[in-house]
Amino acid sequence: MTHSNNTASLTAATPSSGQLKRTLTSRHLNMIAIGGSIGTGLFVSSGATIAQSGPGGALLSFAVIGLMVYFLMTSLGELAACMPVSGSFSTYASRYVEESFGFALGWNYWYAWAVTIAVDLVAVQIIMTYWFPDTPGVIWSAAFLALLFALNVASVRFFGEAEFWFALIKVVTIIVFIIVGVLMLLGILEGGQDGGAQLWQLGDAPIAGGLPALIGVAMIVGFSFQGTEFVGIAAGETENPGRNIPKAVRQIFWRILLFYVCTIIVIGLLIPYTDPRLLKDGLSDITISPFTLIFSKADMLAAAALMNAVILTSVLSAGNSGMYASSRMLYSLALERKAPAIFARVTRSGTPVWALLATAAVAGLCLLSFLFSPGKLYLWLLNTSGMLGFIAWLGIAVSHYRFRRGYLYQGHDLARLPYVSKFFPIGPLFAFGLCLVVMLGQNYQAFLGGQIDWIGALATYIGLVLFVVMWWGHKLLTGSRTVRYKEMDFSSIETRKASDPAAAAHAQPSTANQLPA
Repeated sequence: MTHSNNTASLTAATPSSGQLKRTLTSRHLNMIAIGGSIGTGLFVSSGATIAQSGPGGALLSFAVIGLMVYFLMTSLGELAACMPVSGSFSTYASRYVEESFGFALGWNYWYAWAVTIAVDLVAVQIIMTYWFPDTPGVIWSAAFLALLFALNVASVRFFGEAEFWFALIKVVTIIVFIIVGVLMLLGILEGGQDGGAQLWQLGDAPIAGGLPALIGVAMIVGFSFQGTEFVGIAAGETENPGRNIPKAVRQIFWRILLFYVCTIIVIGLLIPYTDPRLLKDGLSDITISPFTLIFSKADMLAAAALMNAVILTSVLSAGNSGMYASSRMLYSLALERKAPAIFARVTRSGTPVWALLATAAVAGLCLLSFLFSPGKLYLWLLNTSGMLGFIAWLGIAVSHYRFRRGYLYQGHDLARLPYVSKFFPIGPLFAFGLCLVVMLGQNYQAFLGGQIDWIGALATYIGLVLFVVMWWGHKLLTGSRTVRYKEMDFSSIETRKASDPAAAAHAQPSTANQLPA
């Protein structure tokens, strides 16, 4: 299938009921970038990361994965600024890698985030037992699923406003946490007298467990960062994407440095990595979340109740963003005729309501908690969606690498692009290699010894297997092949005007939601 045919089918699939609206502002986009990447992974799982790899290992893991994520976001920023479509990296993969690769990438991303919403809603059950231990958890999942659907079905601006305030609560909490931790270390607040650099000299610290431990926690760390790619998904509904997307991408580095690296340093300096509480389930027992532990050491009353409320907000924010991202991906797949056309229908306010309904149906897996314990269901769903985020990142790296190579191969000028990543080709190559190592090395122990642990291997790699099956299954059915550099179509990507590059970078795009023909 050639690209011109794909573009034609995309246009033909456009529903008559309406189009997506460009109503997300720079303020919304910035908070979506923050909110999508701050969740229970940082508030809860950071303790387990430190316990398993030591404070130095956790810091190194967050720094390396954070650097990879920053490279990926500059790659995605270059693509999204000149091609602001809701399909984002699925569309880019189809256009610059292969039709079947983009097909598999889009469906896996939709399914991964639909399941992640279910994970978040099961987490809501566990969190709400702190205040309402006698209320059936399934009621909370159903109520919050309805809330998330309502926030997304109204309009994209309503979603953006809700996400702005959700994310703001998380940002303020982290900033207060870092300030409190520094004051404790300086002796201004109580609780820091037994902390300091000496905690990095305990046992095998600063890096415990060596390279295997670093690879083992990389997936947890990566899960903490997953959601930063929402900037690309939101490009199709963003005002002035040529200006606002690069602006959001440039700020991601400092967010990673502040929110992740500084948080890990504070925890590592105040709580010994050998503290057994760090290995426990901080979601089901909020009193041993590393954030709660440090607030409690500072003699701050009601720290557990405060963090429970913040983590509830964090989970709802992640679910809200997941509902948005997955529904837009399904909408884009329908536009490209890779999904039933009904999912391309939108309301007058620009909401793909049928894609939202399909996403909510999969998120309804959270209601299975009336058959299984919430804790078990949480882990099952989490394992189902975990690796697919790394697959999406790998797809971004491949798409950007081939886009840039093809763009230069055809003699185009990089100066005409609204935003150019400064880290090509190192950035996408580094991201591709690291994603591959993390994905393949997650459970290498299953293949060691005299007998292969097939059950453990299947639980770890099922997401990767599903992706490959969808990719090659579609390839066999359609006969798609890799898009050659000379065949790539760059004729209508949004570029700076030759007469006034600076002004054109801020120009309002003329199309609302479609890939340029």
